[in-house]
Amino acid sequence: MLTGLLGNLALVSYFAKKRETEAVIVQTLGVISTYVVIVQLAMAESMPFPQFVATSAVVGAGLVLNLLNYIGWLPETLWLLWEDFTTIGGLTVLPQVMWSTFVPVIPSSILPGIICGSLAVAAVAMARMGKLSEGGTKFVGSLSGWTATLLFMWMPVAQMWTNYLNPSNIEGLSAFSMLLSMIGNALMIPRSVFIRDLMWYVLF
Repeated sequence: MLTGLLGNLALVSYFAKKRETEAVIVQTLGVISTYVVIVQLAMAESMPFPQFVATSAVVGAGLVLNLLNYIGWLPETLWLLWEDFTTIGGLTVLPQVMWSTFVPVIPSSILPGIICGSLAVAAVAMARMGKLSEGGTKFVGSLSGWTATLLFMWMPVAQMWTNYLNPSNIEGLSAFSMLLSMIGNALMIPRSVFIRDLMWYVLF
């Protein structure tokens, strides 16, 4: 749930920057609906309270900052800080989540997140200090969107692996909800082709 939430939130920033209203609405609804489920988990005491508070703070700040940026009320400096945060956060969380998916087949470790997070901090710092080429700076700037896309896409992979290890989990899945999600994503593909947005096409 958290990977999907972070992916949706980062994609809100990506599409808000490009002024893609339809995509912003879709991803914002995704953030809100996922957060509602997380609230339910917290109320059922299935999620640690400190983790819930931290998640709520990030979601609240992210939605407010994206709204202010979309309507042109957010200073450029604050927006750049938020972009750096999503870039570093995405590059830290993505490899850690990918690694953790296959535990206990592989040993539990936080090294993937630490290593990739450190590299992300270094890359962002070099980009902001002008130490990278123009192409390198653009590449770093696109990382938040791509990591968000991969986080979002990793959810079914993690679910498939969980189902493989514990087939009984399949009973808790809603085939109707998954069908609606698949149809919704399919309907977005023509739009992504029309505007020639590779990231949007890969996402859906």
